[in-house]
Amino acid sequence: MILGSTSVDVIEKENDNHMKRRILLSVLFCFLMQACFAGGKNKIENGPANYIVINGVEATSEAFQQMAGLFGKAEGKRTAIGVGFIISYFQEDPVEAVRELKAYLTLSELFDIPVVVQIDGESWWKNRPDLWNWWDKNKPGYHPENKNNVEWSSWTPDSAVQIGWRNWGRQMRVLPMPNLMSKTYRQACYTEMGKLIPIIKDWWNGLPEKKKYLLIGIKVGWESSIGVNNYYYPNGNVQLNQPELSDPAYGLKTDLLPGRGVQTIGYASVRTLGLASSGEMKASYLAEVIRTHLEDLSKHVSDYGIPRNRIFTHCGGWSKGETLYTAAVNQYSCPGWSFYGYAENPRKDSTAMEALAKSDAPCWGAVEWLYMGDHTTDEWIRALNNTLTTSRLKYVCVYNWSDVIHNPQCVAAIRYVTKGKRK
Repeated sequence: MILGSTSVDVIEKENDNHMKRRILLSVLFCFLMQACFAGGKNKIENGPANYIVINGVEATSEAFQQMAGLFGKAEGKRTAIGVGFIISYFQEDPVEAVRELKAYLTLSELFDIPVVVQIDGESWWKNRPDLWNWWDKNKPGYHPENKNNVEWSSWTPDSAVQIGWRNWGRQMRVLPMPNLMSKTYRQACYTEMGKLIPIIKDWWNGLPEKKKYLLIGIKVGWESSIGVNNYYYPNGNVQLNQPELSDPAYGLKTDLLPGRGVQTIGYASVRTLGLASSGEMKASYLAEVIRTHLEDLSKHVSDYGIPRNRIFTHCGGWSKGETLYTAAVNQYSCPGWSFYGYAENPRKDSTAMEALAKSDAPCWGAVEWLYMGDHTTDEWIRALNNTLTTSRLKYVCVYNWSDVIHNPQCVAAIRYVTKGKRK
């Protein structure tokens, strides 16, 4: 059959349209394949988008049942309730620490309540006099070389401290501030962490994929700083054998760096790290010690195979613009800070937000948070939502359960915020 020019034009047009459709389908196929590949790399986890964690809930069935009854289980929630707890591995008997950890993890799975595990080796260490007792031959752990495991009030070990003070609502005496850079101290941390992290990892690995959200994270540090949560008065050692009522009580002025209104310490860790051995102490030196400390602990957790989005730091920070805030940021973990004065809206804490902007971590935490004072339920809801909607926020940890349970406005607000379902 001989085709006319019109017929040929029609066929060519149809062929041209067919070719265009094939090209379009090919492009669309490639786009979909790339999207699938990207989705595999950046898979959105099952489970809640973020969490309201309450610190200090006891490791009992009754306590977890009460939490589940008040706030519901995590599955299907957009914002879920969680429990935070602290294992102070130099304070507790090692066997008891393991038992307590396993109890919390078991209860988490049983009641579908996610957990944040805080592993502490810096705030409490009474069970390790072999690290800190450098002065009393008649008590356990004595060794003069332990001077190198505690802080100094000058550049030489003859100024090693024997005592410290802390104010968490009231001033109390505490054991001397650790030299966070001491090799002996750090090795002791690694040893105790090595008894705990594998338990967490094995538990998490054994969870069904749809329940992996039960581990919100492992937190290292506890408002980590030098001379704040363990501060030292001038000539403080003379108070060791005096009645506690005779202790100075004027406390800290947190804006006065580096000593914050009391005797500057941190010389041992700064010298051990090699930052300086003489001259004026600088706040930047102390911040670098804390950055190194938190980075090292984060790496140690990471080396056990815990992913970055499950590791959080808890760094101190009290004075606007101080370098210490940035010590929370490292390549192995997600940063975290405390929010008290800015609990109503953490975005207003410009120094914390500037530090957060320097982190490429997938998330971060308001890892210690309390909206202090008397507030209505609506005010609590606004404060919680302001915090939870801050970019990349994974969890807010409310301190503490003993206060929350007696605050009906707070309880009502948490119930309201956690009632939404994940879409």
